[in-house]
Amino acid sequence: MRVVTGLVVQKFGIGQAVSRFEDPRLVRGGGRYVDDIALPGMAVGYVLRSPHAHAKIHSIDLAAAKAAPGVLAVLTGADWQASGWGDLPVPGGLKRGDGSPMYRPRYPALVSDRVRWVGDYVAFVVAETHHQAADAAELISVEYEPVAAVVSTALAASDEAPRVFDDCPNNICFVYLEGDKTATDAAFARAAHIVRQHFVINRVTAVTMEPRGSIGDFNANDGRYTVYTTLQRAHPFRTELAGVLKVPEAKVRVVAGDIGGSFGMKSAVYNEVALVLLASRLTGRPVKWVSTRAEAFLSDAQARDNVTDAELALDADGTFLALRVKTIANVGAYLQTAGSAFIANLGSLAGVYRTPAIHADVTAVFTNTNPVRPYRGNGRPEAAYVIERLIDLAADTIGIDPAELRQRNAIPPDAMPFRTGLTFTYDSGNFAKNLEMALQLADAAGFPLRRKEALTRGKLRGLGISNTIERAGAPSYEGAEIRFDRSGTVTLFCGAINQGQGHETVFKQIMCDRLGLDPADIQYLQGDTDQVFFGEGTGGSRTATLGGSAVDAATRKVIEKARAIAAFALKAEAAQVKFADGVFSTPATNETLTVKEVARLAANPAKLPPGMEPGLVVTAVHRAEVENFPNGAHVCEVEIDRETGEVEIIRYSVVDDVGTVLNPLLLHGQITGGIAQGAGQILREDIRFDSVTGELLTGSFMDYAMPRASDLCAIAIKSNPVPTKTNPLGVKGAGEAGTVGAMPAIANALVDALSEFGVRHIEMPATAEAIWRAMGGGEGV
Repeated sequence: MRVVTGLVVQKFGIGQAVSRFEDPRLVRGGGRYVDDIALPGMAVGYVLRSPHAHAKIHSIDLAAAKAAPGVLAVLTGADWQASGWGDLPVPGGLKRGDGSPMYRPRYPALVSDRVRWVGDYVAFVVAETHHQAADAAELISVEYEPVAAVVSTALAASDEAPRVFDDCPNNICFVYLEGDKTATDAAFARAAHIVRQHFVINRVTAVTMEPRGSIGDFNANDGRYTVYTTLQRAHPFRTELAGVLKVPEAKVRVVAGDIGGSFGMKSAVYNEVALVLLASRLTGRPVKWVSTRAEAFLSDAQARDNVTDAELALDADGTFLALRVKTIANVGAYLQTAGSAFIANLGSLAGVYRTPAIHADVTAVFTNTNPVRPYRGNGRPEAAYVIERLIDLAADTIGIDPAELRQRNAIPPDAMPFRTGLTFTYDSGNFAKNLEMALQLADAAGFPLRRKEALTRGKLRGLGISNTIERAGAPSYEGAEIRFDRSGTVTLFCGAINQGQGHETVFKQIMCDRLGLDPADIQYLQGDTDQVFFGEGTGGSRTATLGGSAVDAATRKVIEKARAIAAFALKAEAAQVKFADGVFSTPATNETLTVKEVARLAANPAKLPPGMEPGLVVTAVHRAEVENFPNGAHVCEVEIDRETGEVEIIRYSVVDDVGTVLNPLLLHGQITGGIAQGAGQILREDIRFDSVTGELLTGSFMDYAMPRASDLCAIAIKSNPVPTKTNPLGVKGAGEAGTVGAMPAIANALVDALSEFGVRHIEMPATAEAIWRAMGGGEGV
């Protein structure tokens, strides 16, 4: 299709800044989220949660609750055990320090004898209405015996720490080592400079716009289970859920409608999914559960939460020799699927630098807190933060400009492919140019004058940079199906699931670019395992790479089959038929057929070549053998009020390399959103528990400080695309890039602004109070 922009006729497709097709429906209230779904006879579920971080359960009295108005069922751990179903899925495959298998605790949907975090699952009440279920839950009498809890990441593995599981020594889940320790230690021994820093990367939570929800519907006639829920990956979810239910996958249907944000948090098979299905089987009615915001703080998986000691070794000229990192990572009270996946991104510690020797030592520990799972970046922002903060510390120690130190050690383009000192092999990128362009975009040369002017207003001005890289589209696969109907319009099915990124828009752009279609003639369907034939889902900045490539592959199959049909209709050899802008033509007859006309022919067996199956329907699966590596440079400028410690982000500039840019408007949106989440963690967001009782102290937006639009400035974004050859579109992932670069850039800007006070590091979140105290405020108080 061609569209007119001004006086220029452009082909609708790849590279255009097209607004999302999804948005008009959603902003007009046409979304269909879990809480919008109402099935006939549907009941409502409510979870009774533990008020204790760690306690033994001696008894549960359900009599009053079962007799309450509207109550249909009250389920406890005994009912879960009696169901015959399996525990919730947990990851495996790693080892402890002594070589024994990692500790994998059982993960029941309802506990029986002990609760292990404030919010743990004690009972599930099913009633006619939400209020009836909640009221009945208050009538349940539970006799608890509180026992000592551990919430501190740093102290969890100490001999004195209470054990989350009695048979798990030192609360250690697994120990993971990566890199060459011998070479790293040798490099440190000959280093001229060594910088060290202790980092506390705090715990945050996703606080998605739409809280989690699930509807379970068991059909006794065919023994089939249907769940409507919030997730990112329908087919793997179905596989895991079938394992819990102990039924064939064909007996399970998973449906994801519109998803109001996820960022990795919603992908697990949560307890409530199993509970609504069990409740539906027992009551004979569909059962819905939808989280409140307060309940989300208690039950959603949380993120980050690790303590790291890191060292960077340099020679006399400032060349990086080695990096040594030791981390304690908190996994919470239970393991969720992918809860250990952050170790796959340890290679991000290498950054864009030629550091020859790197060693990482990670110890994962249990605590009496919410489970931890992937959240936007999943180990990448943490790794980028560590290396980029160390570089600024090294620049300060040696007396080299931070940008110059980065450029001196950056991997040059002619070194590609480049195997880093820690696992990853980069295939493409121009890292030095990214930083050079970003500094120009930010007018870094004019910063000294702006800093001087800020002082006249009582403001401390700081400039921070980062030059980061991440792993995206990990070796994996995705499927797509293109189905033309008799009228020539199209339905596209894909296993990727949209949570606000704009999948429908980008996929339509690819199809229109390749097939010359009108986007209005394409319907996009996702998230229903009864409709979508195959898929892996969304996560890890993979959709453009894998889903986009699957759609691209499907369009090539369409062209191949349609060309044969067109050749038969035009009475020409297939090799003589050309295809461009949606039209098949041949010089043999000077006749043409549009792809829509060919689709109509395909529906009529009499119009097809002998032996060809009717229908213009194709499927394709794209399999990525290797990951790709999006990268980019961020420059942040902040002002700090000397009297109050209040921070304002004044300027923010980004130069990104995500390979081929499919839609610059959506790309900028992804980067901006990622920056907001990185800024939120550095400046405001913080999940905190009482150190003794384990009580959640930040359980609402009164306590958990989400970033607001007013906390950000306009963000200048440019692209420096270096297309990758790892996929046919040349694209690299973009979904997590903003967060990866923002955390270190903003932190570095804060320290730069505070440098006159001798501050070399400030932990996150750098709240106004923390900064005020770092400047000497409150001394003697």
